[in-house]
Amino acid sequence: MTMDINGKLALVTGGSRGIGLAISKELAARGASVWIAARDPDRLALARRQIEEVRRSDRQAVGTLTLDVADAAQATSVLGAFTTETGVPDLLVNCAGVAQPGRFEELDLEIFRWMMEVNYFGTVHVTKVIVPGMIARGSGHIVNISSIAGFLGVYGYSAYGASKFAVAGLSDVLRAEMKPLGVGVSVVFPPDTDTEQLAYESQFKPAITKALSGTTKALSPEKVARSIVDGVMRRRYLITPGTEGSIFFRGQNLLGGLVYPLMDLMISRAWKSTRSLPESSAVVEQVKDPAP
Repeated sequence: MTMDINGKLALVTGGSRGIGLAISKELAARGASVWIAARDPDRLALARRQIEEVRRSDRQAVGTLTLDVADAAQATSVLGAFTTETGVPDLLVNCAGVAQPGRFEELDLEIFRWMMEVNYFGTVHVTKVIVPGMIARGSGHIVNISSIAGFLGVYGYSAYGASKFAVAGLSDVLRAEMKPLGVGVSVVFPPDTDTEQLAYESQFKPAITKALSGTTKALSPEKVARSIVDGVMRRRYLITPGTEGSIFFRGQNLLGGLVYPLMDLMISRAWKSTRSLPESSAVVEQVKDPAP
């Protein structure tokens, strides 16, 4: 049985840019009322106008919430007021996230903590506020955005990958706990997507990581968003947008350890092609881009 998006209330964190904005627009185009949460009020206002332009009807509400998902107290306050005034969303999309690559030995501990605070605990903070209302109502759907790096160890992404593995593990448990209560869960493993975040990451990528990512073309946010919303409407738990993600996921989960020799071969070739180049992660100052 498919889920009808039309007339539903959706809340999308990280909805002011990138995949989050594309998902928000896709939901609005399919008839949902959409609220987006992010840290930057100016970006939120711009995104709101873009979402309003593609909605089916003026009767669809489009709203914004200024929110840092890494702040548990703020999430409780802002989202508590939202559910009281607007209602418990039918669909929660946890898309707020940050990424900064670099080789493990060169990354500051602060980067590891930052990834976990935003990507993992941000998902926990928001879901903890929203899920009790879904349980009480006996319906709802939670979508957690992980990454290919959330099921496959990607060279140069030890901090980011660990946080996205955590999101995937949380989603597995939520799926088991929520299903008997009428609440659905999806976890998404997007590949590289052509967003501001991907452009930001490029300055920190080690040369080997750049060589590996250069073998595939980044998907558009719109294509990823369509794949995600289609998957949610079909009530799929595992959503792997794009051919690359699907192949790697099946290789990792259906073929056991066969994916590791493949990755080793790819890394070996990248290593040989880049060994004369300086590692970009060692020469670029580790500064943090504001989370959406």
